[in-house]
Amino acid sequence: MMALRHLLSLLLLEWALVGSSSASLENEEQPTMYSPPHCNGPFIAALPGRDGRDGREGPKGEKGDPGEGLRGLQGDPGSLGPPGHPGPQGPPGIKGMKGEPGESRSSVSGEQLKVISDLQTSLLKLTAALKLYGIAVQVGKKFFATSGMASDFLTVNKTCHEIGGTIATPRNEEENAAILKIVVKHDTYAFLGLKEGRTPGEFHYLDGSPVNYTNWYSGTPDGQGSENCVEMYTDGTWNDRYCSKSRLAVCEFWPELDHWTKE
Repeated sequence: MMALRHLLSLLLLEWALVGSSSASLENEEQPTMYSPPHCNGPFIAALPGRDGRDGREGPKGEKGDPGEGLRGLQGDPGSLGPPGHPGPQGPPGIKGMKGEPGESRSSVSGEQLKVISDLQTSLLKLTAALKLYGIAVQVGKKFFATSGMASDFLTVNKTCHEIGGTIATPRNEEENAAILKIVVKHDTYAFLGLKEGRTPGEFHYLDGSPVNYTNWYSGTPDGQGSENCVEMYTDGTWNDRYCSKSRLAVCEFWPELDHWTKE
């Protein structure tokens, strides 16, 4: 019962306060701006509201002065990078001045230079012969060679001259034996460098000089002026024969070494 009375007293007090607040507001003039009412009564705390949106970013400030601290030490250099592509080639330089002529060697005389030149010529002839011909035989300072080709006398003689030689001409028994080796190897007859003169049966070298060595087969020459060329048999003996016949071409070459033999 006491509690009920106490509750009623609180309610009456609250109504009286509310009434007095309303009456005072009616008697006062209305303000031009709104101001929130101040209530002295009891209140209940509410939950906080949501945060508002961020405002716009302000202007950037000025750059400050550099610091006064000490500068640090420089770091180690980095690793070497890959090599770059080569640049374009530059223009050629200016041509230099012509040098002075060199001094000739006094130890080499004109005579020795001629010997060297003769040797070079001889070697070129021999090289050409060995390239064109499959076999070569040397006797003293001469070389005899053949390619195995067979033709008439005029063609054989011309071919030998074109490569720097002459048709094979034995002037002694040793040279005759050297030519025979080539004849035997090819198992055929070969023309020699001799021709019949105006007198039947008389033969001479191609330069017109008399023959100082012969090796005629028994009973030859017997052509009586009709067989003007000479051939070698496979036994090394000679026979007179028609120049139009086809015989093995054997050429001779001779290095010019007389200068060496004289010294």
